[in-house]
Amino acid sequence: MISRLLVANRGEIARRVFRTCRERGITTVAVHSDADTRALHATEADIAVRLPGVTAADTYLRADLVIEAALAAGADAVHPGYGFLSENAAFAQAVIDAGLTWIGPSPDAIDAMGSKIASKKLMAAAGVPVLPELDPATVTEADLPVLIKASAGGGGRGMRVVHDLAALPEQVEAARAEAAAAFGDPTVFCEPYLATGRHIEVQVMADAHGTIWAVGERECSIQRRHQKVVEEAPSPMVDPAMRERLHAAATAAAAAIGYRGAGTVEFLAAPDGSFHFLEMNTRLQVEHPVTELVTGLDLVALQLDIAEGHPLPPTPPAIHGHAIEVRLYAEDPAHTWRPQTGPLHTFTLPTTTEFGVPAPVAAGAVVVRVDSGFAGGDVVTPHYDPMLAKVIVWAPTRSQAARALAGALAQARIHGLVTNRDLLVNVLRHPAFLAGRIDTAFFEQHGLDMLARPLAGEDAQRLSAYAAALAASAAERASATVVTGLPGGWRNVASAPQTRAYQAPAGRIDVGYRRTRDGVRVEDEPEVVVGEVTATRVELGRGNVRHVFTVATYPEMVCVDSVLGPVSLRPVERFPVAQVQVASGSLLAPLPGAVIRVAVAEGDQVTAGQPLLWLEAMKMQHEITAPTGGTVTHLPVAVGHQVEVGAVLAVVTPADPEAQP
Repeated sequence: MISRLLVANRGEIARRVFRTCRERGITTVAVHSDADTRALHATEADIAVRLPGVTAADTYLRADLVIEAALAAGADAVHPGYGFLSENAAFAQAVIDAGLTWIGPSPDAIDAMGSKIASKKLMAAAGVPVLPELDPATVTEADLPVLIKASAGGGGRGMRVVHDLAALPEQVEAARAEAAAAFGDPTVFCEPYLATGRHIEVQVMADAHGTIWAVGERECSIQRRHQKVVEEAPSPMVDPAMRERLHAAATAAAAAIGYRGAGTVEFLAAPDGSFHFLEMNTRLQVEHPVTELVTGLDLVALQLDIAEGHPLPPTPPAIHGHAIEVRLYAEDPAHTWRPQTGPLHTFTLPTTTEFGVPAPVAAGAVVVRVDSGFAGGDVVTPHYDPMLAKVIVWAPTRSQAARALAGALAQARIHGLVTNRDLLVNVLRHPAFLAGRIDTAFFEQHGLDMLARPLAGEDAQRLSAYAAALAASAAERASATVVTGLPGGWRNVASAPQTRAYQAPAGRIDVGYRRTRDGVRVEDEPEVVVGEVTATRVELGRGNVRHVFTVATYPEMVCVDSVLGPVSLRPVERFPVAQVQVASGSLLAPLPGAVIRVAVAEGDQVTAGQPLLWLEAMKMQHEITAPTGGTVTHLPVAVGHQVEVGAVLAVVTPADPEAQP
């Protein structure tokens, strides 16, 4: 029987496993890097063990250090979570060799599915439908478009879509470099690319006594960079006949490798209902909560039961209702999904349960579950994945779940970083999503620029700026030490209005306001009625319609929340400090990271859009391209350099000065 368990992971992953352990009376052990010393998973565990260093390669990916930590803490079992070492057969074997219980499938099963090339051959032999594998060296025009994939690992790393045969060699090399950095294995292969396929996966559970469950399916078609963003169960595409075929294929896949534990068999489905095997993830999935909410199962508890040798019941429970999960990322979808780093000042979401699997609820009730590794006051670093939380809603119907989830996200207070929250709400409210018309090209088909637009339109941003200005005035007055009986900005004789300026998503907003005998008046919009004003709450109305704005002020940022949509504003200084100037044509680092590849040298001639170098941050590679054609006149970085946001990476001097953007 397991009594003390170490989770070889971090963040929400570790916290999710800890929750079940606490219910089982199992002592929890966390490992943490130096960057995660005060992270929630490290502070909540019964025992925490430091892994010296900050990067994943130096800490969470060091199997030897993780096993040493387990033994030092007196753990008798290791749960790998998902990501990092969770699908590393050598790590699983090392855990077993150390005399610890491994919460997962056998090393042989992990190894069998660890190579996408080998696993596809194995699945084909078991009668599971697969897409043909293509050797990159033999791809022809007739094969296009193709998808380059890393043989080891997943999560979108090492993936490239190629439509032009001439671009294939360069893209293969880029995929190999990314795969080697992410998984230590540069092997890649190609397969036909289905631009409008649907990503359907089946949750399987298998015990040591021959019972294999297919626990329903999940749809994960809405993706960015081949990484899932929205997941749901059941799939709106799958009818009973297709479900039966999916379950049979997934069960055959698990049986073919003698699987034990929790796993996911992933398929790519065509519009006609046919499907092909993609891969099997030999671990728990990020999106497992949607399956938990529609079945009432605790999948982590089942993993522990199976590891202790207990049998599964003969059949899994039935599916009830609908669950949708979204991944809330610190990233900017409108600017190439750029990851964001920095302080997360405030982070609150409407929540029914954290990490929990509630008991059956009353008819019509809605469950809002949040799985997160962050809280307000935390800092998002460049060292790990930028996912802030998973927000999951269960409701009796799909439309109810989508509406409730969109509402919960819209009500969230997220201050300090740009996130994909507005994008998620727009997707959940989109007519095509509500109709179930989704596939892996959803963002391309419906326009990322429209889907990523702010929830707060220009008028809402302007009203929010008024609220910010009035709240700032109230705060200053509240802290005044002289003539405290007079309202802020009071004049005996009418004079110029008080002014403040803010930079909003839609542009600069100048606010003029003055205090009169009848109250505060907004100069540009006298029809706006100003009600109660405090440093944190402002009432504004037009006619008989009144809105309440909640205002939070931070260094160089004001965050305003209202039913009109959240707005982040940057105060414009009246007397700005002189800024350090950079040379014209400078390419600045968009985020902190490591330079992993440089494709040019000083003096090279480049064309607009040509890749110059690559940064690696938050598990992804970010391509830096030339903004215009010209000459590389300065290249201050080299492979291995760590750079901060705003660092000069290169200077491209255009041949025609007028071509400078």
